[in-house]
Amino acid sequence: MTDLAIYRMLDVLFVVVHTLLVGFNMLGWAWRRTRRLHLIAISATLLSWFGLGLKYGWGYCPLTDWHWDVKRALGETGLPASWLKYYLDLVTGLDWSAALVDGLVIGSALAALALSVVLNLRDARARWRDGGRPRSWKDQA
Repeated sequence: MTDLAIYRMLDVLFVVVHTLLVGFNMLGWAWRRTRRLHLIAISATLLSWFGLGLKYGWGYCPLTDWHWDVKRALGETGLPASWLKYYLDLVTGLDWSAALVDGLVIGSALAALALSVVLNLRDARARWRDGGRPRSWKDQA
């Protein structure tokens, strides 16, 4: 297998993984069974954006960094800082405002974090109230 084929496969892999992570970060709070994992995932994402962002720049994402390395190896240039902006531009054919995309992303992520925290606390209180017994499958949302 050639290097070009490997880089193309990595490009597709990064698109799939990043898309799944973004989707889970936005919706993982909705199901009781995934709420704890969601809280971890959204917290890690925000920690990367703001924690690692102190060193590498606001909104830093290692997945985007590695993906852009692959894209540069494939000959792409002029890549934006935001993975979502890149794909919104690509899919819609428009040049989305980086500030608008960043605002939508951070607002959505903070809303997902708030929902996750509230629902995880509610679930923990219910477990405590039920004496730690698991809820029946009918109660799983």
